Amino acid sequence: MPKMIVSIEGVVVREVRLSKDRTSLGRRPYNDVVFDNLAVSGEHAVVSVSQGDYTIEDLNSTNGTYVNGRSITRHTLRHGDAIEIGKYRVKFYQDNHEDDHERVTIVDDGAALLGGEAKDHGRLLVLNGNAAGKAVTLSKPSTTIGKPSQAVIAISRQSHGHSVAVVEGAVPVTLNGETLTTHGSPLQSGDLIEIGGVQMQFHRL
Repeated sequence: MPKMIVSIEGVVVREVRLSKDRTSLGRRPYNDVVFDNLAVSGEHAVVSVSQGDYTIEDLNSTNGTYVNGRSITRHTLRHGDAIEIGKYRVKFYQDNHEDDHERVTIVDDGAALLGGEAKDHGRLLVLNGNAAGKAVTLSKPSTTIGKPSQAVIAISRQSHGHSVAVVEGAVPVTLNGETLTTHGSPLQSGDLIEIGGVQMQFHRL
């Protein structure tokens, strides 16, 4: 299923699966994807699908919608297209394509499931549960961890290091005992993250 990865200032804040015929984007809370930024119009843009093609359309927004740096009124999306709405960057991923986004699921017993081999850039060490001692390698620019029914976090790798932010979920997530938010916080070696009762320690390699 095609998806969009939403980020702001290089920090991934949400992953959106395009499971509907019409996905609305804007600042108003009734949109399918809400952008909390004054530069975004209440009803800014919409992504729709017809005969397998996904199209983004600007809804006469105040500041416009940009795809790959160009202002658009309507644009048929292709894998890898970068959409800009206000301060937000939204990357479109088509079906059956490899991308630079990796998802790790923390299952009920605390086991970390990681797919693929990669170079070491950072690592989370699971500290408790049945998976205690196992490591999650942070090899991609963005890795999401957690369960949508509980909480999901995104760890983003940038030129100056890693940062972590809450993507979604009702279960509190903490970083060194402090509640983590969607705005993102920088990570240092030794930092402790707890999500859904699973404790993990970050190590920069």
